Amino acid sequence: MRPVIVLFAKAPVPGRVKTRLAELLGAAEAAEGHRAFVQDMLERAQLLADQADLELHTDIPTDAWKAAGVAQELQLGSEDLGERLLAAATAALRTGREQVLILGGDAPTLPLEHVRALLASRADAALGPSADGGFYGIALRRLHPAMFRGVVWSGTETLAETLRAVQRCGLTTELGPPWYDVDTPADLNRLLACPALPRHTAAWLRRLGEKVRLAPRMEV
Repeated sequence: MRPVIVLFAKAPVPGRVKTRLAELLGAAEAAEGHRAFVQDMLERAQLLADQADLELHTDIPTDAWKAAGVAQELQLGSEDLGERLLAAATAALRTGREQVLILGGDAPTLPLEHVRALLASRADAALGPSADGGFYGIALRRLHPAMFRGVVWSGTETLAETLRAVQRCGLTTELGPPWYDVDTPADLNRLLACPALPRHTAAWLRRLGEKVRLAPRMEV
């Protein structure tokens, strides 16, 4: 069976998402930013329909992205991200798929070439490094129950700890091209400097106006 891209996203509930951006923008605006980021990532991933299927996995039920027309599931497992990643990958590979690529919903400008690079990897686990020390995506072909054991999530060493944990299980690893998530005001500044923004993110930034001193940007 074809590979599947699984986009992990939290429901855009104010106060539960983008809490570091909320300190600058307010909880409601931060949640709207998250909604826009995920919408853009879904639309961009749909451009790879000739290579992989696409699913959206949310933490709680939500209709926020219903209009995208993407198959939607609830994330399985506990509050631990490693358990949820393993559960999603296990479910996908058990159906006979050769690979599952799990992406976070925080990288609205992620180039399609980066996604294609992870899909093209023949490693058991291919990770896309993010600038904050974590990873924006992980493509999996083989699994081990302990492959995420001991990883501290959302830390500056998350990527390094994940690589070590996966390698301890005897699985092969590969690094894809680096990119960045949008979680902090510093990340927002980097987003603002992007010469071409996806349309939902661009519209959200325009609405913010002077709150982020937005200059006109080209949409893609």
